[in-house]
Amino acid sequence: MRYSVGSLGLTPARGQEDVLPRIAHLPLDPEEYALLRDRAISVGGSDRFHDVLSTFPTPAGETPPGFRVETQLNSDGLLEADLVRDIGFGRNSARRPTRTIFSADSANPYEVAPVAGLLGNLTCNPGIVYDLFINNPEANVGHRFSTLEEVMTELGRVLGPGCDVSVELENPFDPDFDHILAEIEPYEKILSPYRLVVKVPHTGPVNGENVSELLTGSGRLSSSYLKPATEDAFRSHNLALRLREHGYRVNYTLMFEPHQAALALQARPYFINSFVRHRLMQTGRIAQLVSAFRQTGEISHLKELRAYLISTDHLPENANTELVEVLQYSENLIKYRHYDDAEGSDGLDTLRHELRLLKQCNLPDTRVIVCSMEGPHNYPDIDKLATEPEFADVIDRLVITAEPSYLARFTSASHVVSYQRRFMAAAATATRPGVRLNA
Repeated sequence: MRYSVGSLGLTPARGQEDVLPRIAHLPLDPEEYALLRDRAISVGGSDRFHDVLSTFPTPAGETPPGFRVETQLNSDGLLEADLVRDIGFGRNSARRPTRTIFSADSANPYEVAPVAGLLGNLTCNPGIVYDLFINNPEANVGHRFSTLEEVMTELGRVLGPGCDVSVELENPFDPDFDHILAEIEPYEKILSPYRLVVKVPHTGPVNGENVSELLTGSGRLSSSYLKPATEDAFRSHNLALRLREHGYRVNYTLMFEPHQAALALQARPYFINSFVRHRLMQTGRIAQLVSAFRQTGEISHLKELRAYLISTDHLPENANTELVEVLQYSENLIKYRHYDDAEGSDGLDTLRHELRLLKQCNLPDTRVIVCSMEGPHNYPDIDKLATEPEFADVIDRLVITAEPSYLARFTSASHVVSYQRRFMAAAATATRPGVRLNA
């Protein structure tokens, strides 16, 4: 026997006649049905239920995507429905087709539109917004969009209510928290609190005083990432916590190593991240140079390795690190990243670690975004990881984000072309009354 809220035969609360048709289809197990049949008197919606419907006008009898319906029985017999933000759900509180959620790295509404119906999230940052779209005449056709606000408005329209939108702070080093709130406010008005997620980047050793070093001269930081001032290292954690206290969901970004994750979770973020591409490429190059030295004993390989580590911010430019220390650092890094075994040879050791942490943390709404990928292997490797039995109980907290054009390449296969040739050739020979093919 199947039961639903509609099976209870309840009457709508006064002035809330529209609520019951929107939730009547929700299933009830036999115990819930028996309890509510004896105690529930009427049906209504919470203040948030009505606010969501006011924010996202939805046809009668439906609830918008991006929300799950939860109910509670009040002491007066009112069965009260609430709409809780959850991008794992589509329209009418139906779960998405897969537990893994897809996301786009883009601020280009034209690029996002073809894939919008498949997404639960979109991420962008100043580089994506300005460099890749607003200031790119090939993407921003006719320079229709001039400001971030205009872009966000159009993206919100294209994506609809079921998709979160992460907008990164332009200056996380601003000492005035009110300025940061003022920066966020326009996006909250455009997207609503239900869709807006504020991206806060890890800052590490970078602070408001030395950030200029990244923008002048060689662009290298004079201090080591391994020796940040404590206040600088935890600035982004405290900023994320403070934003959360003000009611904002935070996408805590720039996460590369497993050791960043547990400390990042202390900031209670909505999203943590795992960056793949550049980290894996760097590990491969470091391993290549270490191997060359071990095979030949040529010091030139260690000198090249030191230069490479400086160019990729592993070592500060003026450190003059001894070659033996360079070798030790590199071999420790290769081992830590599990580059030579199944845990990390695909560059996904950080993601595996983060998924394991999510199993044991007390943040049921926190998800991990795996991002920054390219080439023929990154997405297929992530796709395979999503089927590993170890992560079956937490895979609904995985979000895969990439440029739409990168995801697009994995929608097809060579045989699609071969079979389409065969099918269309056959169709071209078909004759139907009134239809002429290849006319």
